[in-house]
Amino acid sequence: MVSAHDLDAVLDELRRLRTRVPQLTGALAAGVDGLVVAHDTPGVDPEGLAALTAASLGVAVRVADATGNGGFRELLVRGEGGYVATYAAGRTAVLTLLAQDRVNVGRLHLEGRRAAARVGDVLDAAEAARPATRTTPAPRTKPTRAPRTTTAEARTATDS
Repeated sequence: MVSAHDLDAVLDELRRLRTRVPQLTGALAAGVDGLVVAHDTPGVDPEGLAALTAASLGVAVRVADATGNGGFRELLVRGEGGYVATYAAGRTAVLTLLAQDRVNVGRLHLEGRRAAARVGDVLDAAEAARPATRTTPAPRTKPTRAPRTTTAEARTATDS
């Protein structure tokens, strides 16, 4: 779980990014699992976008791996009305940006990469600060049992 302070820092970064690149129509930080961390996406369902981002990320990671190009860094989709750019943001998150068709793609990449690095730093630090959770179950121990006694043994023990 990310603290309210860290969430505010991520949301602040998204808003500053939208100020630096006026052609951005939305910005979303999400976990690689498809869960929303923070968003500034007016008119777009953030949960749906985060889920679609996770799905496209899965394909992009496999393509990069299959072609020997190393780990995932970014993905750019150009539609008729604009761009969707996704950047790796630390170890467990991504930054997805929505931009108008007239955006300067070089500027989009420059600012997107910088913002993704800052978002990744915040989220990675938050993850590192979390208490370690046990990933393996505790070893099971067998309870010690008293030896079984037969009915005859039980009678003789009480009769004595």
